[in-house]
Amino acid sequence: MAVRGHWFLSPRTEYCVAVQTAIRQPDGDYQVSEWSQVVEFCTGDYAMEHLQQLLDKAQAAAGRMLRFSVFYRNQSPEYFHYVRSECGGAMLLSFKDNSGSHGSPINGKLRGVFLSCNTEFDTGLPPKDSPYGSLRFQISADRLLNPSTNLYFADFYCMYTAYHYVVLVLAPAGSEGDSFCQSHLPRLDLSTNPFLTYTPGDVPVFCHASDVILEVLYTEPLLLEHGILAQISGRHQLMSLSTANAKKDPSCKVCNISVGR
Repeated sequence: MAVRGHWFLSPRTEYCVAVQTAIRQPDGDYQVSEWSQVVEFCTGDYAMEHLQQLLDKAQAAAGRMLRFSVFYRNQSPEYFHYVRSECGGAMLLSFKDNSGSHGSPINGKLRGVFLSCNTEFDTGLPPKDSPYGSLRFQISADRLLNPSTNLYFADFYCMYTAYHYVVLVLAPAGSEGDSFCQSHLPRLDLSTNPFLTYTPGDVPVFCHASDVILEVLYTEPLLLEHGILAQISGRHQLMSLSTANAKKDPSCKVCNISVGR
């Protein structure tokens, strides 16, 4: 009697496997072998085909497009003081943390500056509150999203909540970040994708998906002098919304694919 089966293995996970066989004898008893030698291995990141499955799921959840005009980054006053005093006024790159899907190729490997662009339905402006800090850096959308940048899909996840996050990467064409993304992530068309679009014209139009929260990783440093800083409020009331190193809900049927988390 042969026993066959298959298992879904999670990405970026170490496994130890040993095999033992049991062969049924004519008298009904089983001849059981010794355990085989233990084999240890580690699975890799999501392959492009897995990211395409995740992208297909994210497209279904994106919703209608809303106009926006600025990218923004919310942080503490201490962060921006450090940027001015120690970094020459430039927000420098840091590695993407391990939040979101365990198998996303950018986790711990791609450096950038995280930005937001979601707006409120009633005002068309960024939210007044943030879990990340009481100061907001804003930069005009056309400085970052234009024909000289490439856009990539990196992740789709939730944190045991009803709303979902989509992680996108904006990389200036030909940059180190762009080279990484070309071989690891699906590239999106700037004008027709369902998440973040640029439409050229005398006055370019920028739109974001309304039903997901976009996290945009820009792969080059950003100078404070290219934008403005503004005071915001409500940080302590919203700390539970922070996604720093947040783990993806493995039971969600909306944002999980068959290869695991």
